[in-house]
Order: sequence, then C-alpha cells, then structure tokens
Amino acid sequence: MANVNKVILIGNVTRDPELKYTPKGTAVCDLGLAVNRYYTLDGGEKKEETTFVDVTLWGRQAEIAHQYLKKGSPVYIEGRLQLDTWEDKQTGQKRSRLRVIAENLQLLGARQGNRMPSDSGFESSPPVSTSYRSATSEQSVSVSQPDDDDIPF
Repeated sequence: MANVNKVILIGNVTRDPELKYTPKGTAVCDLGLAVNRYYTLDGGEKKEETTFVDVTLWGRQAEIAHQYLKKGSPVYIEGRLQLDTWEDKQTGQKRSRLRVIAENLQLLGARQGNRMPSDSGFESSPPVSTSYRSATSEQSVSVSQPDDDDIPF
C-alpha cells in the first residue's frame, strides 16, 4: 500500500522563532504557525477557525527562519507530519504531540531591513518568494521577485 506524508501550509508566525544548535552544530528552529479557515454557515453567518501548528526547521532553513521571521510574519511551509510521544514525568501519563517537520520554506511579504514586517499581508503587497529546499547532501536556493511586466494589471 502506498503512503504519503505531505503537508502544505500558509499562515502567520505566532511567536518569534527559537534557534538552537545540536551538539554536532546543526541548527534547529521551532516556531508556531497560525492557519486560518474562513467559512459561511447555512444562515449566511461568516465564521473563522484558527489552527495552531508547531513547526520544526533544520539546518540552513532554521537559520534563515530565525533571521527573517518574527511574530506575525506570513510564511509558506511544506513538510511532513511527525508524532512525538513521551511519558509525563509528573503525572506518569503518556503524552503526544503532532508537529510539522519543514522540508521547504518560502518567506512571504515585503522585505524590510533584516526582518520581515509584521503587518505585511497577502493583499497589501506582492509576495517576495524565497525558496529554501533542504536535501541530505545538498541545498538548492532559488530567489524570485516579480517583474513589473509579470503583473497582470
């Protein structure tokens, strides 16, 4: 039977990314992501549902996320789900948490200094797409910015 473990999310960072290093020197960055869903009830009432997701980035992507993202920054994350399980030391109960291990990161929004502006939204400015894809032996980096000729209006 075939298996697929793929997650694609676009949302806003909920807290400043936390950067740590493993004993071997590999960068690890944890951040929270808020993803919104908008829908309308049968009576016409509009609703919004927010899902909070923990995301972990490794290597160069972790350093880039820490450097350019802050609370409120829009970001595109592609990755896989991972279930962490442990036993709570205080209560002895089994605990679990589902997180996304990022394999691709794209910074969205306009650039401002070394950080992304917290108030940049998808509607207010065209996205600056910076893609960082991790691989086990190599990393490829692609940077694209819209050209005035590419804008359809």
